[in-house]
Amino acid sequence: MTRFLAYFLTALMLLQTLGQEVLVVDYQLNKARITAQYCVNKARPQLHCNGKCHLAQQLRKAENGDKKAPAGAQAKVKYEVLPTAPLVLAAVRHWPLPARRYPTPRAAHCAAVPGVGVFRPPLLLG
Repeated sequence: MTRFLAYFLTALMLLQTLGQEVLVVDYQLNKARITAQYCVNKARPQLHCNGKCHLAQQLRKAENGDKKAPAGAQAKVKYEVLPTAPLVLAAVRHWPLPARRYPTPRAAHCAAVPGVGVFRPPLLLG
């Protein structure tokens, strides 16, 4: 069910995006029917319209439909200004912080001092 819903929503999104291309493909597939039913230049076959006038009309209608603003967008824009009196901030107080005392580091054991039990030179055989 989830896969079907995903394919359905993808198809709807593609149809919305490719609306004009769908109209052109529909025209190419049904050119004879469109010419017979909708062509306004049937009386003048020398123009070779073949229903292109109907296709152009459909493309204009689709283009104007895309540019049409939503119903609520034409309303007058209202700007509101917040009162500034309660937003005035008091002077910032600086509280003195006590100085931090870090412990003095202990003297680290140097690596130059050989460890008693770690370093053993190799035995010389010979």
